[in-house]
Amino acid sequence: MIWTFSLLLAGVCSVAAADDLFLICHAGVLLEAADVRDVFLGEKQFLNSIRLVPADNLAAQPAFLEKVLKMNAIKYAATWAKKSFRDGVTPPAAVANDSAVLEFVRLTPGGCGYLMTVPPREGVSLIAKY
Repeated sequence: MIWTFSLLLAGVCSVAAADDLFLICHAGVLLEAADVRDVFLGEKQFLNSIRLVPADNLAAQPAFLEKVLKMNAIKYAATWAKKSFRDGVTPPAAVANDSAVLEFVRLTPGGCGYLMTVPPREGVSLIAKY
């Protein structure tokens, strides 16, 4: 029984690890993949004259933090707590899922976000795929 549970758990973990993560921005915002970390940590707030507006996808955040920012949720929250207090910078908006992120990015000039289960569609720029 334990062996079966271990195999099931390993299968679930391998499926989750195989998911793609798409970084997207509002149409016409051509952010470099190397700048994504700085955008989501509040270090880069403008691209030319466009104010960047990042959004965290709560459903895909663990994968994003691991694959892109290389940190866990506790360190991410602590980084934003310090940054908000020290610099007065607002953390990324928290959005529930892929569909909500896609809609947010499509409708928000300078909007940036990430998707895990919904591939990017018209009206957004694909920045990177992990």
